[in-house]
Amino acid sequence: MNTKLLGVILLAAFVLVGLSVFTVDEREKAIKFRLGEIVRADYEPGLYFQTPFINNVRKFDARIQTLDAKPTRYLTKEKKNVIVDSFVKWRIGDLETYYITMGGDPNRANAALFPIVNDQLRSEFGKRTIREVVSGERAEIMSILAANTKTQAVKYGIDVIDVRIKRIDLPQDVSGSVYDRMRAERDRVAKELRARGRAEGERLRADADRQYTVTLAEAYRDAQTLRGEGDAKAAEIYAKAYDKNKEFYSLYRSLNAYKASFASKNDILVIEPDADFFKYFNSPKGKK
Repeated sequence: MNTKLLGVILLAAFVLVGLSVFTVDEREKAIKFRLGEIVRADYEPGLYFQTPFINNVRKFDARIQTLDAKPTRYLTKEKKNVIVDSFVKWRIGDLETYYITMGGDPNRANAALFPIVNDQLRSEFGKRTIREVVSGERAEIMSILAANTKTQAVKYGIDVIDVRIKRIDLPQDVSGSVYDRMRAERDRVAKELRARGRAEGERLRADADRQYTVTLAEAYRDAQTLRGEGDAKAAEIYAKAYDKNKEFYSLYRSLNAYKASFASKNDILVIEPDADFFKYFNSPKGKK
């Protein structure tokens, strides 16, 4: 009998110790209650004790949560619809406030965050054109959304890490006209660039033609100058040679004339026999 009683006592002690000890790991946050009243909510990871039946502990996921909002339509500054797909990264900030306002339920937290993000998106997109929200200012919009949402989510004990826009789409009735305008703008830019290219090409060709003409003129001028100098030098040499032996020079010129005149057997030369052209035929000294 004593053995059974001892076993019951040991079992009760073991259960009592089990109910008196609890652990908190790195992925959790914990709240201790005393008869339903919060007494502590700032536990670090580790091993802790509680009073059984008086205290109870609830644990919550301390990891980063995601609010993946469904794609929603928003109006831009020019009253055009865009479909925005966004998400929010958050985690528990003040656990006591989070439990009081949200009951510790992440679904309720997501439901509370969505209107905040939705209002911020509607406000920011309403200030900008389609071109600005699609290409130019997306990073700025996300920065503003994250700051404003973080400020408003503090009252729920929620710490907003980041707000991101995954994609921005145009409705079918808008995308066609937008793409047409974008295509027209790109065509205009392309035509302007082509016109600039053609003008620059014409300028380069005109400059090349001018340089070509100038170069040819200068080359012709230099060639004529050299030719004139050569002719003058040749004439000077001929004159000096003629002065040294006028009779020989006359004979030499006449022989070259005979050679050129009688180059072909079919050539006919009509001239008087006693003309000066034949003076060296009758006399080696050129006398008639």
